[in-house]
Amino acid sequence: MDYNLRIPYDKRHLFTEPLDTLIAGSREETIIQVENIFRDYLNSGIKLNFYIVGDIVTKDFLSNQFLKKFVKVCIIDEKTQRNHINLEFEEYFEQTIEFQNPEGTINKDCWKLFREVIISEKRTLIKITDGEEDLLILPLVLEIPILKGSKNFAFYGQPPITDSNFIILEGIVIVDVDKNIQEKVKKVLEIMDQF
Repeated sequence: MDYNLRIPYDKRHLFTEPLDTLIAGSREETIIQVENIFRDYLNSGIKLNFYIVGDIVTKDFLSNQFLKKFVKVCIIDEKTQRNHINLEFEEYFEQTIEFQNPEGTINKDCWKLFREVIISEKRTLIKITDGEEDLLILPLVLEIPILKGSKNFAFYGQPPITDSNFIILEGIVIVDVDKNIQEKVKKVLEIMDQF
């Protein structure tokens, strides 16, 4: 990508809907549901790879001994609802990379970074030192390869939305990375302003 992207102010509402399957509920409820979903997947003999955006989801996955082993990349900003959060799982990762991504934007350099990290196959923690990670789920989903014999999933936390024409419950969004979801992401990116 040759340019940075920004959400147009009048289209912010379009970025609040879950990108794929929402598992609604409390943190304790949702992580158990996610674990059950993927225990069933394992029975089919498919290799799983997980890519996570967000501090709380990262913390919950790395605290779960079953889910933890599938985690490849986590993107965090060490904040949750503007409050600082500490993660004590850095030793799990083979490399930690610091990156800047201003609030409400997608830094053009993230595409190359995600591609290189995924190709390296090293368990990687990407820390956003300036800005936020929320929108990085979009380029991440496009950079995740679709390969035979393995299934790639991206996850992020869904905050509760009550100020729009409809209500979206709090939970975890599971993004099953396939051609359809990648096409959906491309359409979302077309709405954004280039700068």
